[in-house]
Amino acid sequence: MKTKIYNLLMILAIVGIHHQANSCTGITLKSQDGANIVARTIEWAGWNLSSDYMVVPRGFERQSRLPDGTSDGMKYTALYGYVGLSGEDYVLEGLNEMGLSAGLFYFPKTGSYPKYDKKYKDMTISDTEFVSWILGGFETVDEVIDALSGVRVVATDSRGENLHWRVADRNGRQIVIEYMNGLPMVYENILGVLTNAPEYTWHIKNLNNYINLVPGDISKHNFGNMTLSAFGRGTGLLGLPGDMTPPSRFVRAAFYQISSPELSNADMAVNQAFTIMEAMKIPIGVQFNDKSQMPDIPSATQWTTVTDMTNNILYYTTMYNPIIRKIDLNKINFETVKYQKNVLDDNKTRPILDVEFN
Repeated sequence: MKTKIYNLLMILAIVGIHHQANSCTGITLKSQDGANIVARTIEWAGWNLSSDYMVVPRGFERQSRLPDGTSDGMKYTALYGYVGLSGEDYVLEGLNEMGLSAGLFYFPKTGSYPKYDKKYKDMTISDTEFVSWILGGFETVDEVIDALSGVRVVATDSRGENLHWRVADRNGRQIVIEYMNGLPMVYENILGVLTNAPEYTWHIKNLNNYINLVPGDISKHNFGNMTLSAFGRGTGLLGLPGDMTPPSRFVRAAFYQISSPELSNADMAVNQAFTIMEAMKIPIGVQFNDKSQMPDIPSATQWTTVTDMTNNILYYTTMYNPIIRKIDLNKINFETVKYQKNVLDDNKTRPILDVEFN
């Protein structure tokens, strides 16, 4: 089973760029009562991932898979318990009991990990296990940064694409980790937005191409001997990119985020985050030229998470169920709980409720 999940993740990394399927998008919000919240989607248009959420107790031991196919890499033990989505052993997004959030985002055709060297196998970890190592081992972003020099991240399949990571703590600090020429590059993500390739710094510079975007409307004005006026509301958004590429999604997510009001409490901010994420979702048909190859699933956006790091709560919705579900880490005793995994959806069809009449 472990091999099956591992191979699945590597297939995602290998073929995803060709189908424009790995279209993860992340944003950040803060409420007036001080809650720090991150949100993200995960896309895969190939087939139903049948994702799980797992509960990992303190003291849970792992040993990383290596590029040679063995599981003889770095050993690491969870100092902190955490909840993560989505595979049997490979966490794509999660939150630990100390309020540290971490998630992987696909990073195809960009950057490079250190070359695998067997003599460093005791400090070598697979890129797909990096999130588990972070969530189990650290309380703050600073601690993660300090520990990077003691670990070597490698791809465990030579055909695979690279990953990059978002890490955020309950204090509101957030970073992006990208490997360039074998070295970890750490960027302060003061904007709080992340998508995929190219590198994070490119996306930040690219925002300058959209300096014209403003919330609200543009007033009518003279245009030569004419007066131009809007057909409808929202003219400040003219030019906002609507396609599914990572650069366009970065701009769109950034604009939705910065134009969002700071809401009064965490619950309202969580709902706002889900609303913004709805605007980033990808319908299944747009990624397939050959419609006969489309899978029989509702959406390429298979699940969405919103993480309240301040209050230690992870929320999620899925392509099968838009109802927001809540995992409150405060209610889990990570000292006594057993390692477990549970499917995100028992029912693989969207719920339809009849409207009752008197």
